Amino acid sequence: MITSGKTLYRPARREDAAAVAELFALAGHGIAEYLWSLQARDGQGPLQVGTERARRDDANFSWRNALLAERDGESVGLLLGYVLPAPGPTAPADLERLPAVLRPFVALEHRVPGTFFINGLAVRPEHRGNGIGSKLLYKSRQRALEARTARVSVEVFAQNEGALRLYQRHGFRVLERCPAVPHACHPYAGDILLLVQNLN
Repeated sequence: MITSGKTLYRPARREDAAAVAELFALAGHGIAEYLWSLQARDGQGPLQVGTERARRDDANFSWRNALLAERDGESVGLLLGYVLPAPGPTAPADLERLPAVLRPFVALEHRVPGTFFINGLAVRPEHRGNGIGSKLLYKSRQRALEARTARVSVEVFAQNEGALRLYQRHGFRVLERCPAVPHACHPYAGDILLLVQNLN
């Protein structure tokens, strides 16, 4: 654990796209990189695809929706979140077209439209234990209120006990659960939990 230095929290900029992608991959436990690999072209690596996607202005996965924690000029933590839209009439068919490993996550997201959804929360391992994750969760509440929504949502593998404890310590409760799809890209089995926190 690195304890020296002051942590700065700031909105990401377009030029931070590579850091956003790298930290989001850390939050995704292998799933994000697998999905990016499916979109790779011309010898691209997964993180190159993720960086391209993070540079977009008009998508949920975008630098615009990211907040970075910095220490000594290095990006050491990430919050990426946005308000979930209501699923449209083609949502069931769209769900079936997604890679199987992603479907339970999106199905759970459809249960909480209008919430501020934490799509990615990550802290580099060597910087954990310094309260950065807790501070990013506090920032998620601020962003939710700025977006005029009174609930924050997040998904976590039930087997990811450390993350689950963090969220529960901050007032999140389990709303629903869905069996995870086993896949070589991630280390978990069991359920995916949908957690919510009410802000009022």
